[in-house]
Amino acid sequence: MGEVVNVLVAVAVVVLVVRWATSGSKESSDAPSPSAALGFRPKNVTPEMVDTVHNMFPDIPKDNIRYDLLRTGNVEVTSNKLLERGFLPAPPPAYYTIYPRTAEPPAPTQAVPSGNSNAAAGPSKPKKTENLLTRYNLESRATGVSIGAAPEEVGGKAVWEDSPEKREAALRERKARMILAARECVVFSLAPASF
Repeated sequence: MGEVVNVLVAVAVVVLVVRWATSGSKESSDAPSPSAALGFRPKNVTPEMVDTVHNMFPDIPKDNIRYDLLRTGNVEVTSNKLLERGFLPAPPPAYYTIYPRTAEPPAPTQAVPSGNSNAAAGPSKPKKTENLLTRYNLESRATGVSIGAAPEEVGGKAVWEDSPEKREAALRERKARMILAARECVVFSLAPASF
């Protein structure tokens, strides 16, 4: 009988020590644990995982991506969710107590180069917006005269030419006709709206 009492006391002491050791960190900190605040045990998420999904879907906020990755722990599952639904739900307010909002850095195309930039980086003057007519040297052909062809016939039937130079010239001509036809369609669709 004495041995049974000793065993019961030893088991009780071990249980109390284990409870004390595992619950000591919760009592010492004022912040709630991530699993208690979010309602699930968050998976490990690296910034590379968030950047990978954000690069595929730049219009989705990084906080939404991180929250879903905390739930799934898998880039593929989050990407599939985005492809199926088209969006990710916003994180709850408790998420922001653990993971404060991060300011989105401006896109690199919006950044203005400083005067200290390298000469190899290119000119620092803003580039004039270029349209298709100037890019393909079609200003002289865009005199407002109608091409007179249906949009389906603009590209023409492709004929296999004998030499690569002739094939390139034919392709260039088809491209020019398609650009001019697209311009004509836009001008025609905007003309009634201007009156």
